[in-house]
Amino acid sequence: MELDIRLVDAESLPEYSTIPISFEVKSQLRVELLNDGFNGIALHEESVKPPYIKDYDKDNGEGPTRFPKVFDISNWAIFLAWKDNNPVGGATLAFRTPGVNMLNGRDDLAALWDLRIHPDYRRSGIGTKLFTEAVKWSEEKGCHQLKVETQNINVPACRFYVRQGCRLGEINRYAYASEPSIAHETMLIWYLDL
Repeated sequence: MELDIRLVDAESLPEYSTIPISFEVKSQLRVELLNDGFNGIALHEESVKPPYIKDYDKDNGEGPTRFPKVFDISNWAIFLAWKDNNPVGGATLAFRTPGVNMLNGRDDLAALWDLRIHPDYRRSGIGTKLFTEAVKWSEEKGCHQLKVETQNINVPACRFYVRQGCRLGEINRYAYASEPSIAHETMLIWYLDL
């Protein structure tokens, strides 16, 4: 059976949440300030020893089912991908939502809030198809940019966003400083011009 991608509503978030987002961290991008940043910044991939499992759902407590509990998601898009009637991937976009700092108060910006592929289906093209749907939806809303947040410990995601045409727009080494369990992570913000 072919991949079936559909725009769904918040009622599908429990099913969406069954798709694991966890991954093994084997490497990270170390941020190097050149001449204390005056001469730029370099990212160097280095091994993480020992490797460990990162699970964004565990970090935030509830996973995607918490989205409508925390935000007004009436302007959001939720895409679910099925293969053989099983949920294998999902993408959520935030748009025109007061209180979502990632949108910078802009009406021409969408944020890829969540992208997940079941581990058994990763590297099979589902992420690219969901990203393409996210881009189309954002363009239909009149957005000029799509914004994506990831971290330096998610090197596969960073490489994926570069392959999709995104460019690194922001590096925040202290974004998670108030959260001890992830304070060592660096926020990387990617942008795609639409």
